[in-house]
Amino acid sequence: MYDVAVIGAGITGGMTARELSKYKLKICILEKENDVAMGATKANSAIVHAGFDAKEGSLKARLNVKGSEMMEKIAGELGVKYKRNGAFVVGFSDSDRENIEKLLERGNKNGVKDLRIVDGDELRKMEPNISDKATCALYAPTSAIVCPYELAIAAVGNAMDNGAELKLGFEVCEIEKKDGVYKISSENESIEARYVINAAGCYTDEIARMAGDDSFTITPRRGEYILHDKEYGGIVSATIFRTPNEMGKGILISPTVDGNLITGPTAENIEEKSDTKTTAEGFSKIISQSFETVPSVKFNKSITSFCGIRSVGSTGDFIINSPCEGFINAAGIESPGLSSSPAIALYIADMLKESGIKLIKKENFNPIRKPAHFFREASNEEKNEIIKKDKAYGRVICRCETVTEGEILFEMRRNPKPTDLDGIKRRTRAQMGRCQGGFCSPYIVELISKELGIPYESVTKCGGKSLVNVSKTKGDK
Repeated sequence: MYDVAVIGAGITGGMTARELSKYKLKICILEKENDVAMGATKANSAIVHAGFDAKEGSLKARLNVKGSEMMEKIAGELGVKYKRNGAFVVGFSDSDRENIEKLLERGNKNGVKDLRIVDGDELRKMEPNISDKATCALYAPTSAIVCPYELAIAAVGNAMDNGAELKLGFEVCEIEKKDGVYKISSENESIEARYVINAAGCYTDEIARMAGDDSFTITPRRGEYILHDKEYGGIVSATIFRTPNEMGKGILISPTVDGNLITGPTAENIEEKSDTKTTAEGFSKIISQSFETVPSVKFNKSITSFCGIRSVGSTGDFIINSPCEGFINAAGIESPGLSSSPAIALYIADMLKESGIKLIKKENFNPIRKPAHFFREASNEEKNEIIKKDKAYGRVICRCETVTEGEILFEMRRNPKPTDLDGIKRRTRAQMGRCQGGFCSPYIVELISKELGIPYESVTKCGGKSLVNVSKTKGDK
């Protein structure tokens, strides 16, 4: 019997589980995929929004501003890179200027600090590569960037280190309530919990219906991205938005915390919640709008592309409520969901407290998690000392990102443990460079095989049937 079951191990579920792990509670995190951070968390813009965009008085506005203010401290505790690089919302016309003035007014009402409008000349002094056609911009210095999947992995790992349990491959198919206890079942097993947090992303409406709540629906919204080589990561220093419309903030151009450049996303409402294909039409839109904003963006230096699915709720706001006793929805957590996630976790903890659960703080809660990239960020002297203790850190596996065998094994031996190539990629950046795993993948497969004690041929790219190797082409010598 668990006190709390959290359904979904994305950034919302992960942050919530970590917050609740501060208390004397028995917690279980349920995730249908073979790893955490597998939904929208692994494929989004990675922006910690300042909070000027959401309608004043909404949950989005309140939790965005609070979450943004909390993020730097939490990222530091979890060993995740965070950079307050600021953001511009760029305008090209008089109507854009009117919308930017409305955003300024809204941001001030929301409590965003230090917002101001700059003219085109000042904008280009701050960001020299912005188009000459830009006439003005809203400047938000408190906007920041972070790695969303690393943050979610670290949050879940920290929750597990503090006693929470994680069940992967647990796709919820039925929820029953009897005598004040929820029985949550997958095809293979069941667990019981007194309280349930529904943080299942695009599937929150389906999970809610299992609990008897049909008060909202989720529309999946596809967003395609192009990632560029680090050679062009410095084209802009801040995150560059276009003036937003009803479908979102438009095509952005932003550096990443790891030194790349990201462009996107598109915005297309779809029916299939797992449709993450990329399209020529999507790329065309990204390229044309990016050139309009920053003409010097080089798309011949892109190294990969991807698509994420945003969870758009039918209410137009975050849906964080308790439709029935002991069951809490955290639904419709689209942008600015990443930015709001620390505040969402606090909000849910308060809801649980109000519902009657006793939140007694642990004396031994440890908020600190060792950074994933501690080795590559060490000085040469520090690296030599680490290698003296463990020679695996002296063997470079991924040449593009300079990731060592020691770093890969370090991640495979701590919570939550990866079991496939993509899991290693998200934790270490091995396979994320120019060759996209072309050279290092065979070595990583071998490490996974040895560490997990499984046949080389059974190692997968991303779980399921995504086998990397089908069979041996030569016999053993």
